[in-house]
Amino acid sequence: MAVIHVVATGPQALIEDLGRPGHLAIGVAPSGAIDAPSLRLANRVVGNPEDAAGLEVVLGGLVLQADSPIVVMVAGAPAPVTIDRRAVPFGEPVTVAPGSRLALGRPPAALRSYVAIRGGIDVPAVLGSRSTDTSSGLGPTPLQAGDQLPVGPAPDQPVTHADHLPVPGGPVQVVAHLGPRDDLLTNEAKDQLAQSVWRVSSHTDRIGVRLEGPPLDLTHTGELPSSPIIAGAIQVPPSGQPIIFLNDHPTTGGYPIVACIRTEDLAHLGQARPGDVVRISLRDNPI
Repeated sequence: MAVIHVVATGPQALIEDLGRPGHLAIGVAPSGAIDAPSLRLANRVVGNPEDAAGLEVVLGGLVLQADSPIVVMVAGAPAPVTIDRRAVPFGEPVTVAPGSRLALGRPPAALRSYVAIRGGIDVPAVLGSRSTDTSSGLGPTPLQAGDQLPVGPAPDQPVTHADHLPVPGGPVQVVAHLGPRDDLLTNEAKDQLAQSVWRVSSHTDRIGVRLEGPPLDLTHTGELPSSPIIAGAIQVPPSGQPIIFLNDHPTTGGYPIVACIRTEDLAHLGQARPGDVVRISLRDNPI
């Protein structure tokens, strides 16, 4: 079995697959890759099943060393990729020779890059997933220098190339459907939610994207009975600054959920950096 040695991690590097959905009833969030389409694409290119475990890397800085030949594909945030300090194409499958080092630089746009290794990262699954949940601590621990990552056997599918490589970045436009507690927003606050230019706060992580803009006024300011939360839910806490929950979200909360963004917008939102612009289009019809 091939082993990859972690030399450096950058701000954050996690093992993620497509998550562990279906466990909210026992208090377990789905977790998984924030930009799932990018992980799916990288896995397909190296011949893996789409749900194979890869690496989610925030703002580059990852350095890996192989002890045997490995095939790697990087997608998502367009980080500069080098092997032994020589530039190689981003978004293309590359072979890393034994003893060589693959490094990701800081991407000029977007937040999270995804590294798929042919064979997948073969760590033990927890509740059917190899994903790291940064909120509950389920799954593998965040990567640290010195870690050794086992690689699974090579799949039957051949290595291919991406026909189309989406490169995230820039302003984010999401569509949100109102409810269930949009009745607690004042009419002015509903207009503000839809018409304001929101910016991503520096206090943003895999739990949720915190937005900065005009505070939203609520008709009820006290804490509510806890209610379920799903990825994409827009919560308005007492500060009036909305939070849009991502994959490692809590399962319940006591502040009003006033809307929920479409599932297909989550990946784009999860690639937004602090300071990036987010605009929200509201719809009255349910999801």
